[in-house]
Amino acid sequence: MTSIDLNADLGEGFGRWQLTDDERLLSVVTSANVACGFHAGDAVTMRRVCEQAAERGVRIGAQVSYRDLAGFGRRAMDVPPAELAAEVAYQIGALEVFARAAGTRVSYVKPHGALYNRVVHDEEQAGAVVDGVLLADATLPVLGLPGSRLLELAAKAGLPAVAEAFADRAYTEQGTLVPRGQDGAVVTDPEAVVERSVGLARAGVVASRSGARVEVRARSLCLHGDTPGAVELARRVRARLEESGVRVEAFV
Repeated sequence: MTSIDLNADLGEGFGRWQLTDDERLLSVVTSANVACGFHAGDAVTMRRVCEQAAERGVRIGAQVSYRDLAGFGRRAMDVPPAELAAEVAYQIGALEVFARAAGTRVSYVKPHGALYNRVVHDEEQAGAVVDGVLLADATLPVLGLPGSRLLELAAKAGLPAVAEAFADRAYTEQGTLVPRGQDGAVVTDPEAVVERSVGLARAGVVASRSGARVEVRARSLCLHGDTPGAVELARRVRARLEESGVRVEAFV
């Protein structure tokens, strides 16, 4: 049977402000990309999400970012490699404290936002992320875009490299994500997201924004937790996947 992991970005709040419905999404997804305080999240939120994930058997991933709370980690930044590596390790370590306190551990690492897109092509920044992961835990899988420099360098360093696809983001013909500043970058039609999810899981293909067929072989499928109706959409995606003969399970 075909299987796929279903992940979502969680813990994306700060203080009294909450963006994602963490508790309800954790009843649907198999992996949780938890904000580590650099683009969103704080100590209390990280601890709460780790406890809730542990209770439900959901894998915890460190969603590392540029230090950019004001821009939600979506602004382009130039960070010296040594500094970026240290900050990646710092974020993983902070989340690991709360994961272990909840009786589990950080199971993987995934960059967020501008950093995620940067390390698709930028070898220096990708190498810094890999160095940060190695500094924190040299066994951690790294989640990223298929064909990215990040996954290539992670594999060379001996880290498990896990390819990821996006059901609710538009693709270019080259298999990269359409930048969020462009029209149509986010797929908002729920039925389209559901159908794309099945196509990605079963056939490893998705239609680009221009309509071209793009091959995207992935082990994990991401749904963004900060979109309107995210919980109900995640439930629909999981139900349709299972109805289509796809087993939804964590990749680690």
